[in-house]
Amino acid sequence: MGGRALTAPIQTDADVARGAAWLAAHDPRFAAALAQIGPLPLRLAPDGFSALFNKIVSQQVSVASAAAIWGRVQAAGLDDAAAVRAATDDDLRAVGLSRPKLKYARALAEARIDYVALRSASDAEVIATLTAVSGIGVWTAQVYAMFNLGRVDVFAPGDLALQEAARMLFDLPARPTAKELEAMAADWSPWRAVAARLLFTYYRYAKQREGLS
Repeated sequence: MGGRALTAPIQTDADVARGAAWLAAHDPRFAAALAQIGPLPLRLAPDGFSALFNKIVSQQVSVASAAAIWGRVQAAGLDDAAAVRAATDDDLRAVGLSRPKLKYARALAEARIDYVALRSASDAEVIATLTAVSGIGVWTAQVYAMFNLGRVDVFAPGDLALQEAARMLFDLPARPTAKELEAMAADWSPWRAVAARLLFTYYRYAKQREGLS
């Protein structure tokens, strides 16, 4: 059942369901979580420059602020690499980019990443290519690989929501560190990206259940 995960990206709800079934059979705690939260979301978005630029915009600001800034970026036609390269600093500041994010946007535009070639690159090559760009860290690269490229066996152990979800689901005495969660996630291969979807969904479910949302 796991072999399918090694050869093709996640593209449909059926792919996610296949991975969820594997995880449920692999660990009863995943099975219990799925019984509570129901089918997992596909959570797949288009790839490319715009997707990464959007992630840069979203760094260290609220969801509402990120949406507002990204709306201005799109309205100004600055959501593609050529437009960013041609824009002045004033143009980029006018849509709400801070000085660091202006720098990161230019770095991404100047990197001239071959996004089509990236689709067939290895997971390690994807992470290495993206993290070579100023402003893109490992977490951003991992999230892009999972949710924009549909990679099946990528995980983001540094994500605080995933750490907290793992603490709750596995009844751990404390929230695991990134290193500890990475070690735990090794056991969920070859469906670690589906495990991430499960844990993200479980985190939201648990917050709502506890009245913390």
